[in-house]
Amino acid sequence: MKKIALFILAKSIGLYINLLSYVRPNKALQLAYQLFSQPRKGKLQKDQLPKSLAKAEQEKLQHNEHHFHLHKWKGNDEIILLIHGWESNASRWKKMLPYLKKTGKTIIAIDGPAHGLTSGKEFNVPLYSEFIDQVVQKYNPKIAIGHSIGGNAIAYFQAHYQHTFDKLVLIGSPSDFSVILNNYVKMLGLNTRVHQALAKYTKERFNITIDEFSACKFLENTTIPGIIAHDTEDNVVLITEGKKIANTWKTAEFIETKGLGHSMHDDQLYQTIIDFIK
Repeated sequence: MKKIALFILAKSIGLYINLLSYVRPNKALQLAYQLFSQPRKGKLQKDQLPKSLAKAEQEKLQHNEHHFHLHKWKGNDEIILLIHGWESNASRWKKMLPYLKKTGKTIIAIDGPAHGLTSGKEFNVPLYSEFIDQVVQKYNPKIAIGHSIGGNAIAYFQAHYQHTFDKLVLIGSPSDFSVILNNYVKMLGLNTRVHQALAKYTKERFNITIDEFSACKFLENTTIPGIIAHDTEDNVVLITEGKKIANTWKTAEFIETKGLGHSMHDDQLYQTIIDFIK
């Protein structure tokens, strides 16, 4: 019943936006983008942090009108940077943290835009990459691990900024922004007018076309060693997305798992990643 109710709600919202696109197209675009870019969960309260984060050292960095939050577990001078995905926060790494701590390296996990303890209501990959750049300038991490859209943010950063990581790990990450947008359009049943307006808005605001917004293109010329891990039963980001990245990123190993879903919490996978990092 819950799935049916959500389906009806999504289609009702889509119908309203479609009708609005004929009489107030700018308002329709604004609403469509707001729903697309505004996470509905993933926020944290500073006085109610999960145990895994409460034990970390907390730091807040300012970037333009935004402040974003870092959670740090101190080790040696080598730093691992963790980038979570959509409607999540730094606590998503709690099952991986015990493995990462065994490396002896310092671990820094970011709360992305509009997630965790970070400010804002809008999430987008270019802004996430700006946050990554601020952390890179201050801490110079050499290893980055991203889950889901966090992996896409790492790929975008690698293509648009000067910093070079020594090793990268992408877990359950999408490749093509066009697939994400098409899924959103399909879910709401948006018409072509709204779809095209969203694509045009992306181009004008972020100076990149929908087709160019692709992790497999961002990483196609990199020689950085990496791991791309994806599960055959991931129904959030299909494994075909991971394979697209693997087809162009020639210095990365593709690891295919089964039964882990999108979260991909698995002791064996984590140990493989730690062996790679070491």
